[in-house]
Amino acid sequence: MPYLMPLLAAFAAAYLLGSLPTGYLAGRLLRGIDIREHGSKSTGATNVLRILGKWPALGVLVIDVLKGVAAIAFARWFCLRFAGDLPDALPWAVCLAGLGALIGHGRSVWLKFSGGKSAATGLGVLLAMSWPVGLGAVAVFAAVLALFRIVSLGSMLAAVTAILLVCGLEQPLAYRLLVISGGIYVIARHRANIQRLMAGAEPRLGKVAGD
Repeated sequence: MPYLMPLLAAFAAAYLLGSLPTGYLAGRLLRGIDIREHGSKSTGATNVLRILGKWPALGVLVIDVLKGVAAIAFARWFCLRFAGDLPDALPWAVCLAGLGALIGHGRSVWLKFSGGKSAATGLGVLLAMSWPVGLGAVAVFAAVLALFRIVSLGSMLAAVTAILLVCGLEQPLAYRLLVISGGIYVIARHRANIQRLMAGAEPRLGKVAGD
């Protein structure tokens, strides 16, 4: 396949972007702690909120979203720069970059392949890839959070919404495969949350416990 190298480069760069351990660095810099040893053990913004407070959590959230945006932006630029005469390569470069960013955030090479649950980075991927799908996911997340104040439930329902929207709207096959596989990945990263939800023990925003 003539555009194999651009695809692999897009994946590798996106993985490294996703791997930037924002929440871990916030814990080290602000409190001198390994945030993976506190709260839910996650490096995501929700655990940062519970351990470090709202402003560090907001910073982590924004950077994690931007990691996903940057991964897709780089994949598009790189593919157009080095495989511009192969237009079919672009959607697949975006697909692999999105997966790379998600996996990188959840399995960071800098944290011995641990990390967060990839919801915020996944949102950045969605917004950069297809803003209608991304905004739909944001709307569902915000509604669930307002009604139930459970971040994990909002994240999982947003992932389901993204899958439904990308399949219902006119989108390339590669984008559909990305959102379906990425949505399943994000939900799978919430296995412990699902168990707590079924047991009625999942904490609401503002209460101390695992995200």
